[in-house]
Amino acid sequence: MTKINQNHSFLESLRNQIQSVYLGSTDSIDQLLCCLLARGHALLEDVPGVGKTLLASSLAKSIDASFSRVQLTPDMMPADLLGYTILSRDSGEMRFQKGPIFASIVLADEINRTSPRTQSALLEAMSENQVSMDGHQYKLPEPFMVVATQNPNDFLGTYPLPENQLDRFLMRISLGYPDQKSEQELLELRPSHTMLNNLKPVIHADQVCEIQNAIDQIHLSDPVKEYIVNFSRATRNSDEVDVGVSPRGSLALAHAARSWAWIQGRDHVTPDDIYQLLIPVCAHRLVIGGPSTGSQWTQAANLIKTIAHEIQTPI
Repeated sequence: MTKINQNHSFLESLRNQIQSVYLGSTDSIDQLLCCLLARGHALLEDVPGVGKTLLASSLAKSIDASFSRVQLTPDMMPADLLGYTILSRDSGEMRFQKGPIFASIVLADEINRTSPRTQSALLEAMSENQVSMDGHQYKLPEPFMVVATQNPNDFLGTYPLPENQLDRFLMRISLGYPDQKSEQELLELRPSHTMLNNLKPVIHADQVCEIQNAIDQIHLSDPVKEYIVNFSRATRNSDEVDVGVSPRGSLALAHAARSWAWIQGRDHVTPDDIYQLLIPVCAHRLVIGGPSTGSQWTQAANLIKTIAHEIQTPI
């Protein structure tokens, strides 16, 4: 078996194991895996009780890497996430005590229930894979991924994530409800109480890094690059948009598309890869102007569909 086929075999094992516990949409699983392999972070957003924490936990338990789960609350301080400097009784020197952010997979549960100050503490970690504290920089492990969950912003006691924080998430993934058969199976299996505790790692952190490096070599043709840029510029020029997709958003779309192509077993990105990812990668990056006719994300998703049909798709 070649190295590429072996890595795809590991990926398939990872997908199958998550599916055995999380009985929702397989699209959500593939999008989460796409974020992981593209070195991105994922924001899982939906109403309570649809399996956001279960999906994130099943991913973390399936990878032989460090994992931490943080239940975010209104009174949490940045140091509770990043760590703090303390005086060592043994040496008499100041020592940095690492916080839960120092793990390969970090589940930030209900991120929009904590204060904007604590939300902002994640920015450097998510952008640069490091934490700065008292004049020192501390590198985070590889791979490093934040999987955050949040309930809709109109729920009581939530703080909307600012645009610069949303921009650090590669994808915003909406889970939706399971189909009838899956929901009936859920009642019997109770996966969060039984199956989740029995999960064993099926892939090592080093293998994840190896796949990430291979994905960097996936070919992105000039016509596909032009398609990405044309779409991003079209969002900026739309009269319905206050803030369109930034160059960082264009780069995120390219990274995600390479990962998506690799998952499909190809060594190049197609225009359809880009189209499939437009909403999960770009909708949360748009700021919509004018009167609100629904949630911000839903408006952005509908507008993206319109813009995508107006720009020329490369053959």
